[in-house]
Amino acid sequence: MSSVRARVDAHHHLWDTNERAYRWMDGAWADPLRGRFRPAELVAAMRNSGPIETIAVQAVTDTAESAELLAIAADPATPVAAVVGWVDLTAPDTADQIAVLRDGPGGERLVGIRHLVQDEPDPRWLLRADVGRSLAALTAAGLVYDLLVKPPQLAAAWQVAREHPEQSFVLDHIGKPEIGVGAWEPWATTIRRLGSLPNVAVKVSGLVTEADWRDWTVEQILPYARHALEAFGPERAMFGSDWPVCTLAASYDDVLSLTAQLCTDLSTTERDRVFGDTARAVYGI
Repeated sequence: MSSVRARVDAHHHLWDTNERAYRWMDGAWADPLRGRFRPAELVAAMRNSGPIETIAVQAVTDTAESAELLAIAADPATPVAAVVGWVDLTAPDTADQIAVLRDGPGGERLVGIRHLVQDEPDPRWLLRADVGRSLAALTAAGLVYDLLVKPPQLAAAWQVAREHPEQSFVLDHIGKPEIGVGAWEPWATTIRRLGSLPNVAVKVSGLVTEADWRDWTVEQILPYARHALEAFGPERAMFGSDWPVCTLAASYDDVLSLTAQLCTDLSTTERDRVFGDTARAVYGI
């Protein structure tokens, strides 16, 4: 890893469940994620191999959380360089919501928007007319849209990215393949289709928690990561830890090591892209 310069962790979260409820933490499985996971805890997790800059990503459908993340990013004492926040994409005032966030502390560090599409019962939620209008507002504002989808929603993700060629998209967690059960299709084919669209990039993130949390292996995960890397290329692929969610299955260092093994056969320039340069280019950090 010594040859990799100025790392960027393109995907992590910050929260304190004593201060806000996270409805997706809906069972005992999430108990390790309850509590305080703030900048100090992030820095501690990265102490052995931490990136220089990070991107904090929304974890709840609440603009108040986004405003808090932006205020954290405004503090030069934290590693948070940018924020992917949340606004209501089904509302008619998306542009106004973005303006409010940008007018607040750290507002200039808002680089993207995300919605928890994976939790929407309609697999075609991304193709709603109101969402399409809101994506136009994101394009006008120069913001990236992070696609958080599961395999049944990948077809809609591909269609919406194709229909909005001026909008920059980033596919989170390589589309959440079901690694734990060894599922390959139709995920693999749709990943290739998404990779053919020049306005879509991918985060190599969240993979250990799509595998068996207690018994995952590098050999189990790497075929999925390599397929995504081949589909998008290093110039459109970026490392993300998905901390603290990753701690359900692995440490921060484990996740970084896993991605490093993915990049073993890449050139130094290509590794630099995966570990920082792609994120900087796509998000405009």
